[in-house]
Amino acid sequence: MDMTPFILSFKLAGLTTLILFVIALPFAWWLSQTSSKSKPVFEAISALPIVLPPSVLGFYILVVLSPNSALGGFFHDLFGVQLVFSFTGLVVASCFYSLPFMVQPLQNGFESLNPHMLEASYLAGKSKLQTIWHVALPNIKPSLITALIITFAHTVGEFGVVLMVGGSIPNETKVASVAIYEMVEVMEYGKAHIYSAIMVLMSFLVLLSVYIFNHSQKKVGIV
Repeated sequence: MDMTPFILSFKLAGLTTLILFVIALPFAWWLSQTSSKSKPVFEAISALPIVLPPSVLGFYILVVLSPNSALGGFFHDLFGVQLVFSFTGLVVASCFYSLPFMVQPLQNGFESLNPHMLEASYLAGKSKLQTIWHVALPNIKPSLITALIITFAHTVGEFGVVLMVGGSIPNETKVASVAIYEMVEVMEYGKAHIYSAIMVLMSFLVLLSVYIFNHSQKKVGIV
């Protein structure tokens, strides 16, 4: 059995999760602390990938990353990087697609913090960055773990967006979900069953680990 599609899926999910953590952390913190009237607008924009059909999101990402666009042309002309039908393009598209799954758990976690804890950190001379890293994050472990694991799992399961932006290039953009689709197209149901079973098992284990961790944290909190 060719494991390359799974390796590509895990590589894509890992890079996407890492990039989104760096990007979403300050954004989620700002959303949790701001009282700006524009907050609902930013929340709605960041949550759009949840409700938008993947084909719609994939189409607009494809247009934005195309060599004919300003962004795609900039990267192509200056760095020689093609953002469509490439692994790099898949990473960019996945960051858009999985953004809410990183932002929302982190925002909910930050909003659940006792504000007096944060005020005490500032009074102790800690900067905002130090407060986030040394005070806020250690106290929202369930939300943090949920954000990281769900973002990873959600990216592994992508189909519509990755197919639109990356196509199906072997060893480059042919991830597990695309491989399963192609197997069904050519009626290789035996291989499709094996690949699908692996995805089901992985998804179950991911969710199980999240629930076990969160329940253990609740018990610790009660004690």
